[in-house]
Amino acid sequence: MKILRLCKNAYSNLFVHTSRSVLTILGIVIGVASIIVIVSIGSGAEELIAGEISSLGSDILWIEPGREPQGPLDFATTIFSKTLKERDVESLLKKTNAPEIVRIAPAVSVPGSVSYRGETYRPFVMGWSADFLSHVFKITPERGTFFTDIDIRNRARVAIIGSRVKDELFGQSDAIGENITIGGKSFRVIGVLPPKGQIFFFDIGELVLVPYSTAQTYLLGIDHYNEIWVQVRGADSVPRTVRDIELTLRERHGITDPEKNDFYILTQDNLLDQLGSILNILTIAISSIVAISLVVGGIGVMNIMLVSVMERTREIGLRKALGATESDIIAQFLTEAVLLAFVGGVLGVIAGIAISYGIAILFVSLTGASWTFSFPYSAALLGFGVSALVGLFFGLYPARKASLKDPIESLRYE
Repeated sequence: MKILRLCKNAYSNLFVHTSRSVLTILGIVIGVASIIVIVSIGSGAEELIAGEISSLGSDILWIEPGREPQGPLDFATTIFSKTLKERDVESLLKKTNAPEIVRIAPAVSVPGSVSYRGETYRPFVMGWSADFLSHVFKITPERGTFFTDIDIRNRARVAIIGSRVKDELFGQSDAIGENITIGGKSFRVIGVLPPKGQIFFFDIGELVLVPYSTAQTYLLGIDHYNEIWVQVRGADSVPRTVRDIELTLRERHGITDPEKNDFYILTQDNLLDQLGSILNILTIAISSIVAISLVVGGIGVMNIMLVSVMERTREIGLRKALGATESDIIAQFLTEAVLLAFVGGVLGVIAGIAISYGIAILFVSLTGASWTFSFPYSAALLGFGVSALVGLFFGLYPARKASLKDPIESLRYE
């Protein structure tokens, strides 16, 4: 009963000045809402990535250059690694080295724009294998044809473009047989891909595909690959094939100590683990930064409680004269501070859920991706708990100050 009475009195005292109380808890509302939104977006992104990776099938491997990253910052070093070469691919294609490999596709990324008769567009340009795109993603050109292994060997200047690239550069005109400019070099369009949407982190409509050998020689002037895609016979073959690839590439690169590998292999499982770890670290880091606003909100609570103590000096003196103890005064003002912060936490959780849901709907409508709204129960409970602790921590000093007031001096206060 005493707790209910304290809460009722606290509510009455706080909302005598409604606008002042609302402004005081605004920092807590913003902080809690931001944490809810960040955690929700992180969970949604993790589910989206898991879905994209799972859609490939468990028979796909990725060979990446450089040492295996041990943290998010280490991934930058792999971008500049040049350890994967053509002879590595030739060695892996030998059945005596890796008998379970079905097909291999080296890949290189090409930065820059694509232009046609004054029209310029910035799609995702990739040197890759059309055969891999056809068999793994089950995609064939809507018009025209794919380039062949002969085109790859001859470093042919041919390109396959996505439907959105076609619309941006050619409009209603037929793109087949026309020449586009990539990195200052002319390429003949031989195929247009269908509007398939988002597949494994890139939009097929935004893709420009050229033979990887052509991208190496004419566009980038390099002799290495950014990564190598590998398809094996089935999920059961993955562990054995990973071992075969490691042994083959170590022999090719003259590596005797496995700890000094200049490459690493990603499977579906460890790719999910790595991306999940990165997202979790980023979510925690950003949430920690955003949590500073909770401290600002707590300072606001302390400030309003100090003002309240000053304004109610005579009330404190009267209560003490009637027999209230220091603990009674502390309980009264501490309850008010906790209630103020807790209300901010509740409003912050509600606002965070509403904003997160709105972002999920907006993302789906703009991208068409299968983004799922995720309600972060843990973040909501954390928001409630932290907001109450903020009120308790920042309300303790004003409550203690109120309890130490002299009753006679307080009654004389004007």
